[in-house]
Amino acid sequence: MQNVKMYTTGVCPYCIQAKRLLKSKGVEQIEEIRIDVNPQERATMMEITGRRTVPQIFVGSTHVGGFDDLAALDGRGGLVPLLAGA
Repeated sequence: MQNVKMYTTGVCPYCIQAKRLLKSKGVEQIEEIRIDVNPQERATMMEITGRRTVPQIFVGSTHVGGFDDLAALDGRGGLVPLLAGA
């Protein structure tokens, strides 16, 4: 299973939904980077993704995007293969 990294905040409902979806697909561990606790991480996230909103989700080295992107990827049947490293 690929590593999953998520830029998040403590009160983001979309972050909670993303974690729930990932866990339902067998993801046991998510590296969470809290941008509300460390503002420098927000700057890093924006530099890497070009986006300001959370969550920003990475599966391995692939930037999936936010929760809507994650849900759409799952709806197309692409999430499980990505998590498996295909």
